[in-house]
Amino acid sequence: MPPENAKALGAGSGELPPLELLRSFEAAARRLSFTLAAAELHLTQSAVSRQIQQLEASLGVLLFERRHRALALTEAGGVMQRAVTDSLERLRDATARVRASSAPRQVAITTTPGFASLWLIPKLARFTGSHPQVDVRVSATLDVLDLESSRLDLAVRFAPIGRGIGPALFEESVIPLCSPQLAASLRTPADFSKLTLLTVEYPDHSEAPTADWEPWLKVMGLDDLRMKSTLRFTQYADAVAAAVAGQGVVIGRLPLLRELVQDGRLVAPLGEGAASHRGYFIEASRRAAGNRDAQEFAQWLRDEAEAAQRT
Repeated sequence: MPPENAKALGAGSGELPPLELLRSFEAAARRLSFTLAAAELHLTQSAVSRQIQQLEASLGVLLFERRHRALALTEAGGVMQRAVTDSLERLRDATARVRASSAPRQVAITTTPGFASLWLIPKLARFTGSHPQVDVRVSATLDVLDLESSRLDLAVRFAPIGRGIGPALFEESVIPLCSPQLAASLRTPADFSKLTLLTVEYPDHSEAPTADWEPWLKVMGLDDLRMKSTLRFTQYADAVAAAVAGQGVVIGRLPLLRELVQDGRLVAPLGEGAASHRGYFIEASRRAAGNRDAQEFAQWLRDEAEAAQRT
């Protein structure tokens, strides 16, 4: 390279060579191959070779010994490799920290539509109020999403007791609930035969539409009880809304509907609940381990569940 070009690149001036030359040198020094370095950097072999020549010209020394079908670092090349490798690693670490500090703080959770609308969302303002910088993304679906491929932090899964993954939030009990107006007409369990059953029909037919009704019937000794009619919904929250509107009886899943019972919009006209032998469990993804906000959200879920159990 002509002396004037070397001077332009900073030879003898103490100025740093351009970053693209240092990146090409680091890759070539690590692999001891211009060809492999070019493939890694998505450049041509001749482009990497030219950049190394420019760097050597700017420094005024050879960094590589060009042997037949091989490269070797010179003494000056070894000094530069250690310095450049350390500097680029520090720069990568600093860049990652700066990006992480400026990235939006987010917790992504998936759960069932019923849990989301009836239990989580009514309480969610308490978390967002104490964590105003955190965005919460709720994916409410009956599909069991893969946490890793869907880039989710947490899942609250509804599963049979003994088959849930992760800490349990609470076990579930079921009990017939209806509006206060309908409850006034009920005197005995047999009176339910005059009313409409509001139930959920799952799209995959994994459960019968009356699956939540049967445990209570067994507790009450009414295995043969038949309702006047049945209204089927695809979402549990819709069946609950119909019950609040006085359209029939829904099998209340506690503690999901505890607040509706406490404020009097739904009442349990007869008896106690029956265990459904199912519950809600918190499952965390690998990415949640590095997300402090996700860990705090999981703890908040547990705290809310414990508080709900005490009321």
